[in-house]
Amino acid sequence: MPSSSRPAWLAALLNRRMLICVFTGFASGLPLYLLLNLVPAWLKTEGLSLKAIGAFALIQFPYTWKFLWAPLLDRFGILPWLGRRRGWMLVTQLGLVAAIAWLGQVSPTENLALVAGLTAAIALLSATQDIALDAFRREILPDAELGLGNAIHVNAYRIAGLVPGSLSLILADRLPWGTVFVITALFMLPGVAMTVLSKEPKTVAGTPRTLRAAVVEPFREFFGRHGVRSALLVLAFLFLYKLGDSLCTALATPFYLDMGYTKTDIGIVAKNAGLWPSVIGGILGGLWMVKLGINRALWLFGVVQLVTILGFVWLAWLGPAPSDAGRLAILAVVIGGEAVGVGLGTTAFVAYMARTTHPAYTATQLALFTSLMAMPRTFINASAGWLVELMGWYDFFWACFLLGIPGMLLLLKVAPWNAEPRAIAVEPERA
Repeated sequence: MPSSSRPAWLAALLNRRMLICVFTGFASGLPLYLLLNLVPAWLKTEGLSLKAIGAFALIQFPYTWKFLWAPLLDRFGILPWLGRRRGWMLVTQLGLVAAIAWLGQVSPTENLALVAGLTAAIALLSATQDIALDAFRREILPDAELGLGNAIHVNAYRIAGLVPGSLSLILADRLPWGTVFVITALFMLPGVAMTVLSKEPKTVAGTPRTLRAAVVEPFREFFGRHGVRSALLVLAFLFLYKLGDSLCTALATPFYLDMGYTKTDIGIVAKNAGLWPSVIGGILGGLWMVKLGINRALWLFGVVQLVTILGFVWLAWLGPAPSDAGRLAILAVVIGGEAVGVGLGTTAFVAYMARTTHPAYTATQLALFTSLMAMPRTFINASAGWLVELMGWYDFFWACFLLGIPGMLLLLKVAPWNAEPRAIAVEPERA
């Protein structure tokens, strides 16, 4: 079909920028899901307590504070021959390959301090990679493609979670942990290839001329554009919108183990049951956003995201039992529902964050926004183990459901149903 006769949604779907979004999502998601899924399972099988495993969430602090060094990535390059964005992408990706492979060679019972240091290094490298990847993706996508491009990114992000959350768990029943971590590290190489083979984006806004401009102007522009009160409401929304589902899944793998499922059950059923519903739902959601708009998507997808937390309430109410076909089916339904809800909610949420940035300060402003999104995962999720031991799984998941409501209420102010903001005047060039 000639490109001129394609529908707008199909033309948007079948371009090179969407393929790049597949690789940015995969490279971004793999190290995070390693910290969220594989490391807790590894620590639990090595005999660490739930409190200790939950406390490891604090090591993810770089995801929360990355806006502090994001101006450096807006102002300076690290490998001039690759360009400002791709240089930082390549350095962090190669660092992640090395750190992930090394982590599996260390015993958490014999050298917990080194394990903590390596996981912190992975979080720092991953957060810095995300700064560069988010800015890179925002700069190659025109505003009309933000919804679809971020939908593809988010789904590739979640597909990457199948490596540490499924394949690696299955391998862990058959291979030493050291080998498992080396294999997991090698899955960063497609991201390295994308970085080397793609082109550096160019924006009409240019590069901040001084470090002071890179640090101060992104915040001045954001608060000046919205006004202080409205800007603070936007920041509160970014913190609260995914608070409930983030806390809900903080100890998902230990929860499944406590409910009687084996690591292979979790790897095959729990993770793969959520794959295709998440991918199909996310892509359809992104295409829907082209017509629906980001504001209405935040409302509709947010409701689905909130309701699916109740599946965990149901599974906790059933309680621990030996795994059989019926129990595996229940787990598949719960995880499939959660994958659709969180996938849709994240797709709209990431598109909202990208739309809210100014093209001159993409790295710093997106780092600020995604830091607020990560804050519940880093600090509040660190209390998840303590909350579970205090409340039990059933009451814990009800609390997660209630914590998801305030973010939905803030939509009345930050993204009204019938109001779709106009794009910022300065628009990036297409890659």
